[in-house]
This record gives sequence, C-alpha cells and structure tokens, in this order.
Amino acid sequence: MSRARLLPLTTVGTTLLGLAFAGLMMAETPSASPLTGKVTSQAEGAMEGVIVGAKKVGSTITTWVVSNAQGQYSFPRERLEPGNYAISIRAVGYELPKTSVNVTAQQPAQMDLQLNKVTSASKLAMQLSNAEWLISVPGSPEQRLLGGCVNCHTLQRVLFSRFSADEMAQVIQRMAMHTNNSSPMHPWMRPAEGPARPPTAGQVAFGKYLSSINLSAADTFEFPLKTLPRPKGKATQVIYTTYDLPRPDASPHDEAFDEQGNVWYSDFNSQFIGKLDPKTGKVVEYRVPQNRLGQIAQGGLQIDLDKEGRIYFGNMSQMQIVRFDTKTEKMETFKPPIPESDFGDGHLTMIDPAFQHVDGKLWANVAFATGKAGGTWHVDLATNTWTRVTYPSGSPAALAYDVVADSKNNMYGMQMNNDKIWITDGKTLETVWYDFPTKGAGCRRGHIDSQDRLWCGVFNGNGLAMFDPKTRKITEWKAPTPWTRPYDAQFDDKTYVWTAGMDNDFAVRLNTQTGEFTEYLLPHETNVRHVEVQKSGDLSSLWLGDQHGGTIIRVEPLAP
Repeated sequence: MSRARLLPLTTVGTTLLGLAFAGLMMAETPSASPLTGKVTSQAEGAMEGVIVGAKKVGSTITTWVVSNAQGQYSFPRERLEPGNYAISIRAVGYELPKTSVNVTAQQPAQMDLQLNKVTSASKLAMQLSNAEWLISVPGSPEQRLLGGCVNCHTLQRVLFSRFSADEMAQVIQRMAMHTNNSSPMHPWMRPAEGPARPPTAGQVAFGKYLSSINLSAADTFEFPLKTLPRPKGKATQVIYTTYDLPRPDASPHDEAFDEQGNVWYSDFNSQFIGKLDPKTGKVVEYRVPQNRLGQIAQGGLQIDLDKEGRIYFGNMSQMQIVRFDTKTEKMETFKPPIPESDFGDGHLTMIDPAFQHVDGKLWANVAFATGKAGGTWHVDLATNTWTRVTYPSGSPAALAYDVVADSKNNMYGMQMNNDKIWITDGKTLETVWYDFPTKGAGCRRGHIDSQDRLWCGVFNGNGLAMFDPKTRKITEWKAPTPWTRPYDAQFDDKTYVWTAGMDNDFAVRLNTQTGEFTEYLLPHETNVRHVEVQKSGDLSSLWLGDQHGGTIIRVEPLAP
C-alpha cells in the first residue's frame, strides 16, 4: 500500500461494534487464552494499564497486551504457539523480576505478575519517556531546544551526563555538526567548513542551562521526575506486535505495504532497504549503492510504491532516487541532471510515485540545500528529466519538508515552520497557498485520503490538521497530551486518523466523527517519523518504524 492508497475497505455496519467487543471478550476469557494472569503490586493492588509482552525463545516477534481495570491480562490463542516465553512489562515506576513461562497447546498457562515499585530515582529516570523528561525539567524556553536532541538519541544521554557548562557548550557545538540522521551507532558528521571556532553565544547559554539540570553538580536530579498516567479504559484494549530487525544498527524510518502483505522499510542511518514478512518475521535486506563516493554514506528517508508495485526510496545525501523492482530485484538509481557542485548540502528526502501512472511523473523533494538543488522537483524517470518547481517573485515561502501527490498527480507541500500548505498543479506547475487558522506552526508530514484531502501532523503545534480541497478549508485538532508533537498523520478512509511522534511513545487515534482521542502507549521507547495505516479487518491498525530501536511495530485496537 502506498501512502495514497489503503487496502480494500471491509463492509461494516452495526456488526462492527459487536465483532470488536466479541473479539475483546474472547481475548479476555481465560479458557480461550493460552496465557493469562493478573498484574498486581504491593503499592497499588490490581494494576490497570500495564503492558505485558511475551517473546518465544529464539523468536524475533513479541506480542504485547495490556491489563484491564481488574489487573487481568490475556493473550489471544492464535498469537502464542506452544513454547517457552520470556515475559516483560512496561509500567513506569515499576519493574518485573526475570520471568518466563511455558505455553502448551493442551493446558492454558496462568501467570500472575507481582511488580516491584522502583525505589531508586536513577532507575525511575531511566524509564522516563522523552515527553516525561520534557515536562519534568525546569525552564520552558529551553525545553523546545532540548526537544531537538531526540532527533538522534533519548534524553537520558543528556540528563545523565556530567559535563560542566563549558564542556556542554563544546558538546552542543559538536552536535550541531552531526547530520540529521545521526545516531550513537552512526554519528555521521557534516563536512567541516573553515577553521574551528569557539562555541557561539547561544551554544554557551544552552550549555549552561543543560549543566544546571544534568548530573554535573549532584548525583541525583534536583527537580521532581513527573510521569504520565498509565493507559485506562479503551487505551488498554489493544494488541501490539513488535518485530526485531536483523542488524543491531537498523534504523527503520518509513514503511509501505506491497500487495503480498510484506512491509518494506527504509533505513535512516545505513544504505539498506528492507522487507519484513509479518507472518513469519523473516526480514530480507537489500544494499543500496553509494554513488557519491566521499559523501556521507548515510541511509535515506521515504520509501513508497507505485501502481506496478515497484519500490522507491529517497536516498538523502546520496542525492538519488532509488527504484527497486521486487520481481526482478533490479535496482536503479536516478540523480538530478545538474552539476555535482550545485548539490550543496542537499538531501533528497521525500518522493511520491503513487500516481505516476497518471502522467508518467513523480514528485521529489530536496531539503537542507544551500546549493541549486533545493526545493521540489517534478521528475520523469523514463527520460531522467527533472523540472524544478519555481514561484513568482513575492510568493510565500514554499521550501517543503514533505510533498504528497493527489489522485490527479498534483502536489501538496508542507513545512513544520510554515503556517501554510500549498498545492502545485501537475500540468502547469502553478502553485496556490492556503493559510492555517492557527498561526505559528505548520504540518511536518502527511497523507492523502481517497477524497484527495490532506491529513498531516502539526508538529510544533501539537495537533492534527486536514485540508479539504472542495471547501478549501483547514480543520485542526489539538492533541490531548503535551509533547505528542505529531510527526505524520493518515486517515483510514472511514472514521479514524492515526498519528505518532518522537517524544511520548504514544500511537494516537482520533475519531473524526466524535473528536475522541485514544492514546495507545507503545511497549517501549519509540522514535516515530512516519505512520502507515492498514485497513484489513473491522478496525484499522497502525504500523510504525522504531527509528532508534530497530523494530517494526503493529498497533491493533480491539474496540472502536
């Protein structure tokens, strides 16, 4: 499935509610479950909202369920085959001693879990999500800057450091030299420009702030550690499946489905694209050629499919579109036909080939460019003709972060620091801009639905937005929890729009008919840059790439 096409919709009506709750009741009926139990602690008694995972020894797949208001958890029979399983939990402030259980086909297993409250502030701090750090630390203006650190790593690395103000200023200066897709395992650096200089005044000030909240002057944090509440009610009615990827440095950024049900993913840090079979957990990776030798050999950003099922990959600093034929396994690369000296620090990030069959052209975006390559391109790969979109003098800013094609192969552009979206006509390349009702933040990434409406994540505005081309109006929704920072959004073409971000480890579902948000706490720290919605049953489900954790995650709600 490409970003503009969902799997075929299932006819639903009044049976939807009954089927969903019937499935939920089956999952919670001990006799129907191969593994069930009760989660308790001395501090709370029965515990709601504890995420319980079961991973078979030798497997790469973990299944997770959530305890209900009575503390009960249970796994669906079809999700756990016989074998020995390691049990793990997520519940901030609590830990579970090493636990395993043998699941058989004949006798359901009963495993009650007694959690221990974390007594050490350091242990609690290691469990905090990025969002919980951001609501805990003092200094609201600086929080926004601190939020930028999560691009490459968790905030534990910052807060547990012991650097002084001067040392931290040098660290910040060095961090600014890393590329946007660096990680602790791949600390890619931008080419140095000119002689080394001392930290700027802003870097010195930020270093002073960070040294005031890290462990440079004390062995414990001198501010209260705040935590978000555990899931309740509908947010506990969900099943998660996590798939481990084979390389320890795997960094899945985007995902896309093919017609066989495989999940394709891009690697943000390394020159690979991968294919996951969700039925077996088997992963096959394909190495992408590095055509700009001497440049940073980092990976890429968007991955997508065209109508013929071919894979397209935006290969960032390699400044190339990669096309992979899944039938022949032939890989081709295409670069803008301009001099290398004009590339500057351009990153070819976004591509949308979903409606390439309309006119033979796809849309591509080059970001972070100081050279002549930056901006949006209309590309005919058959002739390798690249036409750069230009705008009349005095036009609003239109340097896109994401570009998305509608069914006529017109292009929607968006940028998180631009309170406009814009549409470029695929025939004339003329552009029209539309204003957000709320100023100061725009969309970061988005998807087109079957009505050619754009749904997108308002990253800096902590919300969601939808642009309807028929009414030419933008509708906005505010996320209920601070630091959700929706990165991307996609509608399931019926009721729900899904989103997620880099901070609070939530997969968020919005009922567009009622305005109800449901926040599904993910099983572990998850840095999300893209969402992909699958509509293959009674309710839509969500697929996510854990960009820092080397896993692919599926979120399956059990209740509407």
